[in-house]
Amino acid sequence: MSRLQPRLLVVDDEPAMREVVSDVLASEGYEVFTAQDGLDALDRLVQPLPDVIISDLIMPRMSGFEFLAVVRERFPSVPVIAISGEFMGNQLPPGVLADAFLPKGGFTTDQLCGKINELMSAPPVRPSSGSIGVAH
Repeated sequence: MSRLQPRLLVVDDEPAMREVVSDVLASEGYEVFTAQDGLDALDRLVQPLPDVIISDLIMPRMSGFEFLAVVRERFPSVPVIAISGEFMGNQLPPGVLADAFLPKGGFTTDQLCGKINELMSAPPVRPSSGSIGVAH
C-alpha cells in the first residue's frame, strides 16, 4: 500500500444497501468499514476514527438520530453524511446532527464521493461542545 486511504464508516441496517455503498466506495479507493446500526457503529469507533461517517437515519436498536447525537458530542471533528429514504430533497432534515444529507436511493456515486471529498477538504466549523444543546 503506497498511501493511506481515507477511512469511511458506513452505517445502515439494510444489508444490501450497506454492501452496495461499501463496495462502490471501496472501488473508488476508500477504506470502508460497516456497521448495522448505531450501537454497532459506536463499537467500531474504538478503532482509529474514520475520516467521514455515512449513516442511515432510521435503524433499530439505536437510530441514526441518536447515533449522530453521540458522534457530535464525543467526536465533533468527524464529518457526517446522513442518508434516508424517509426524507426527500438534498436539504438536511430538521434535527439531524449531520454535515450533509443525501436521499437514500436518490444519489449517484459522484454525488456521494463529491460530498465525502468536500467534507474531507474543508471540515465543518462547529461551536464548542458547551453550546450544543443535548438533552440527557
